[in-house]
Amino acid sequence: MPMTRRMKKVLITIILTLTALSLFSQRNADYGVSAGVVTYLGEKNPLNVLYRPGPAAQIFYRYNFNPRQAVRANLLGGYLMPLGSFLGELGATYEFNFFPYSTFRSRHVDYTPYIAGGAALSLMNTAGPFLSIPFSAGFKVNVANHVGVEIEYGFRKTFTDKMDGLFEITDPGGAPVDHSRIHNNDWYSFIGVSVTWKMYNQLVGCPAFAEIGKDKKRRR
Repeated sequence: MPMTRRMKKVLITIILTLTALSLFSQRNADYGVSAGVVTYLGEKNPLNVLYRPGPAAQIFYRYNFNPRQAVRANLLGGYLMPLGSFLGELGATYEFNFFPYSTFRSRHVDYTPYIAGGAALSLMNTAGPFLSIPFSAGFKVNVANHVGVEIEYGFRKTFTDKMDGLFEITDPGGAPVDHSRIHNNDWYSFIGVSVTWKMYNQLVGCPAFAEIGKDKKRRR
């Protein structure tokens, strides 16, 4: 499908860009680990977004263009309880912070809600690999110099209907009971809490973060 090929090219381009940024611009980087749960929506669970959550963990790298915009590469693993299957994800997303945010603070506490969206390649031991579109919302707060805590809730719109091995919701007689778009493909979600940190303490004077002080003055 043209859509699939296009998304693959976009995902590869984003990952290569993030790799280059991690090598040459690490002082603007955050590193993080997450713990949470994964859930599933599909023919076996069409409505309950918190149905039988399974354990999940994530590691990620984030490059901050400025205090409001960033890109993130993540590696997620979890267990989908209703399907009895391990799920893996390699993703790349763009993040937008509603308020200027950085974990580099000696006297001030920064916090912000944020939204994110991007592309991911997912894999299951019962189906896959397949492409998905992750989109999420969350909240960040710095708790110490170079250290932040985040909470995030995100859905993945997949381009497969094979996660659960079923292709349509049917009644006892075998007739389809739902033809809506939401059930054409399966979905999964991740809810997690993350701890982030900066491995370099040379952010003072960094041009990308210079606007933090300016925005603080505007808000006063």
